[in-house]
Amino acid sequence: RLRYNLLHYHYIFFFTFFRNWYFNKNEKNYYNGNAINCTLNDANNKCNILNNNLLYMHDVEEELNSNKHRRSFSVSNNKKDVIRPESFHFIKVIGVGSYGKVLLVKHVKQNKLYAMKILKKENIVSMNQLEHTIIERNVLKCVSHPFIVKMYYAFQTSKKLYYILEYCPGGELFFHLSKVRFVNEKSAKFYMCEIILALQYLHELNIIYRDLKPENVLIDEQGHIKLTDFGLSKEGITGSNSAKSLCGTPEYLAPEIIDKTGHGKAVDWWSLGIMLYEMLAGSLPFSGKNRSDLFEKIKNKKVTYPCSFSAAVVDLLKKLFEKNPKKRLGYGIKDAEDIKNHIFFKNVNWDDVLNKKINPPFKPNLFSKTDLQNFDKEFLCLPLRSSDRYDSNPVGLDSDTINTINDFNYNFND
Repeated sequence: RLRYNLLHYHYIFFFTFFRNWYFNKNEKNYYNGNAINCTLNDANNKCNILNNNLLYMHDVEEELNSNKHRRSFSVSNNKKDVIRPESFHFIKVIGVGSYGKVLLVKHVKQNKLYAMKILKKENIVSMNQLEHTIIERNVLKCVSHPFIVKMYYAFQTSKKLYYILEYCPGGELFFHLSKVRFVNEKSAKFYMCEIILALQYLHELNIIYRDLKPENVLIDEQGHIKLTDFGLSKEGITGSNSAKSLCGTPEYLAPEIIDKTGHGKAVDWWSLGIMLYEMLAGSLPFSGKNRSDLFEKIKNKKVTYPCSFSAAVVDLLKKLFEKNPKKRLGYGIKDAEDIKNHIFFKNVNWDDVLNKKINPPFKPNLFSKTDLQNFDKEFLCLPLRSSDRYDSNPVGLDSDTINTINDFNYNFND
């Protein structure tokens, strides 16, 4: 429209100027000098007015273009929304742990469901769990695997730490095992295969998990597994570098953890054996009157196997329950490959496992996205607390801020 107006005014000006010039040149006998001067002055005045109008329209066009660029600039450089508790709608408590709880939440703007893990800073500090908390955050930040839960955000307030994690509507594998007590070898093999690939991935990153148990294996909406809870994990574990902390779930601890002689990746394969035994038998291979009695049996007792176990399962478990970690199946450079090549897994296509082409033995039958039938009613009955959502202003990365835990905040978009 501006260009059209410019052409229109230019046409009027030049037509008027040419007409006056031609008329004065050929018909000057009809006009005296005053008339000619008047005509020229009038033309000059019109020219000045027109030039002023053109300059004004040029300024308007420049301003419009300038505003257009400012709009584009501001849109392309919008700051990301600050993630805080108020960014989510709290739905239900779906889990409770030693140091915090897990809620099902929905991001208000995204309209997407997440699992929100909330930890009280006071509990973390008083129980000397700060290092484990930071390790969990670091592990979740660096991993990306189909059988490991994904972390989207991590943020904090002055009193609490928040993890925003992938939501798995199938709940814990432990919840389903508690209903059926035990499963057949085909079902157990399915879960073992996916767990093995997850552990192998962690080991390739020199991370040991150290807390494998049915409570930490989640089921997604398709029935596949996701490892969660990396608070007891340890980074930087290589062949020559070992961990020495006594940590984990007592019934799943390997002998070398109890002895505090140093342990490595082989502890995860011991725990894999414990879990496989529990899934097939409906009970644990080691139990005791107290922790000392339990630890003594783990270090010295030979495992007995139900007659329902196949020869392949028994052979696999015997090799996983080797007290000496250096003789245990999965120890050494080959790690998971030795386990994957065992006769128990002889017909497994590991590429199909990784690509989720194997049909799960159980797929959650969900009536809605917020169907919570796969979670313990003991947790679902717990009240939502307004203090979890309206704790205080979010804390940034400024190390001078009171109660700030540095290097905790995370946004997967960054």
